[in-house]
Amino acid sequence: MRRRAFIALAGGAAAFAPFATRAQQAMPVIGFLRASTAAGSAHLVAAFRRGLRETGYVEGQNVAVEYRWADAHPDQLPALAADLVRRRVSVILGSAATGAAAAKAATSTIPIVFVTTVDPVRAGLVASLNRPGGNATGITYLTSVLGGKRLEFLKLLVPAAKVVAVIVRRNGPTTEPLLRDLRAGAATLGLQLFVTPITRADELDGAFAAVAARRPGALVVGADPIITANIAKVVALAARHALPTIYTTADWVRAGGLMAWGVSLTEQYRLAGTYVGKILAGAKPADLPVLQPTKYGLAINLTTAKALGLNVPDKLLALADEVIE
Repeated sequence: MRRRAFIALAGGAAAFAPFATRAQQAMPVIGFLRASTAAGSAHLVAAFRRGLRETGYVEGQNVAVEYRWADAHPDQLPALAADLVRRRVSVILGSAATGAAAAKAATSTIPIVFVTTVDPVRAGLVASLNRPGGNATGITYLTSVLGGKRLEFLKLLVPAAKVVAVIVRRNGPTTEPLLRDLRAGAATLGLQLFVTPITRADELDGAFAAVAARRPGALVVGADPIITANIAKVVALAARHALPTIYTTADWVRAGGLMAWGVSLTEQYRLAGTYVGKILAGAKPADLPVLQPTKYGLAINLTTAKALGLNVPDKLLALADEVIE
């Protein structure tokens, strides 16, 4: 009896061995969480993969990625984050303030790397920038504090402008800081602001119609997933209503937008890829300081300027880091 039991046990162990080996050799899985669309984020995914490769990880070879897209519906992010937690991914990339917050609310143990435009300390993502102290770290670029500078560039391009319209997400995580900065800049430049908030992406047509009816000299478009997930549509609406518009990143200008002042978003996602790679290699989020970009750039689309009947002054061209003709 004992011999038969031993043989049965040995046979069972032998049958289990291949599965145990495969489990040990299983690739780590990254959860990629973003409020935008897959099509609108292809260049950011490519940059993220570049960062991973720099740390020795190649998707499909020694790491897998589970993508979750909210398709410009940020309210879906908590459920998508919870799904990644159930999937027991090794690391979660939480994109933008809403994605980062959803990931942080879903888990206190799985490492999180965020790319966000909000202050991560004030948002409760980390204890401090230098010593995050928990399961999250990443990259923060505070576009909201660049509003005044964007008004300066608009004033250089459209010196006759007296009223500048602003389209933002109602109660968005970056809306109030942006408006605060824009109001301070407007007061300095002698400009009047006309703010049009939206709640959903399907309100963009009505928002642009309302803005155009006020005949502003220029327009500022805020950075929020319900807006940035619709780059092509927003650029087309700005062109249709002949509104000189400034955006947050050069991606908009490459898509036909007039002008942008901000960081390179692709560079931020490359850096996020390197942080994810470091964590997969054994680093702890608590020990990785939050990165902050120090370089900002101005991008101008001369073709769009010409279509709007604008002459770009030499002073503005001299300040530009990227000029599209």
